[in-house]
Order: sequence, then structure tokens, then C-alpha cells
Amino acid sequence: MNPCNNIPIAYKSSTPIPRMRTVKEAAQELRALDPHTAMTPYHIRRLCLDGVIPVVKAGKKNLLDLDILLEYMRDPTADKFQPRPAAMVNGVRRVS
Repeated sequence: MNPCNNIPIAYKSSTPIPRMRTVKEAAQELRALDPHTAMTPYHIRRLCLDGVIPVVKAGKKNLLDLDILLEYMRDPTADKFQPRPAAMVNGVRRVS
């Protein structure tokens, strides 16, 4: 404990901090893990826009969890990676 204001110095959690990356950063990390990967920034961006990979909006940036992307690459047919249905407003589908 910090004697000045009783705030713990180190926060310990049982869950790891998610590795949030932009599409470009995620593609660079994949390229570092596998120099011959065929996964392009365009494809990662499409996965995010289609709702297959969840994203978090941080200002103007869309951030994705790198571990979820790697999980998707291991098993893209898993139920959790199905595209979300397009939102309908008065019978008209939103164009992304």
C-alpha cells in the first residue's frame, strides 16, 4: 500500500489484460509470428466490419483483441465467430 493515499501499488488480477491492437498493428504482429501468413490488414478489417471479430471503439480507432484474432485463425468455424446479422431499419439493411 502506498502510505500517502492507501492505494495499492500493484494491481494483481487473475485475468490477463487483453492485447488490444489496431488492424494495422494486428497485421504486423501476425507477420512477426508467421512471416508467410496470408492474413492481410484488409481481411482483418473485413472480419471486424462483418462482426466476426469484436471491436472496441477508442476515439477514431477500432481496437481488436489480438488473442481473439489468433483464436479465430485456429478455428474459424467456431460458433462464436459467425457474422452478426445486419441491422434492419424499416426493412432496409445498413450498408457498411
